[in-house]
Amino acid sequence: MERVGFRLQLRTEMLDEYVLHHTKVWPDMLAALEKTGWHNYSLFLDRSDGSLFGYFETPDLQAALAGMASEEVNERWQKFMAPFFLELGDKRADEGFISLENVFYLK
Repeated sequence: MERVGFRLQLRTEMLDEYVLHHTKVWPDMLAALEKTGWHNYSLFLDRSDGSLFGYFETPDLQAALAGMASEEVNERWQKFMAPFFLELGDKRADEGFISLENVFYLK
């Protein structure tokens, strides 16, 4: 199982709304994540500057990313969430996150 850590930058003026949307993620989005191999998925927010840290586990990162890219619900979710993010250019959040190096793991 691959452990994946990543970060993104949120617009600080939109943090409350971003958090609200994640209290009620669409059921078909949750099903697509599970179907495409995203497990133990968590998001952590630093409200002081809008830094978002994400973590998930997957048997195969490239397959998980490709699987979600092929899901219609992901396209809708990414468009819905796009206004919340900074520094992504033309990329969606699931394409533009910054992967973090795993430097320690306590099993």
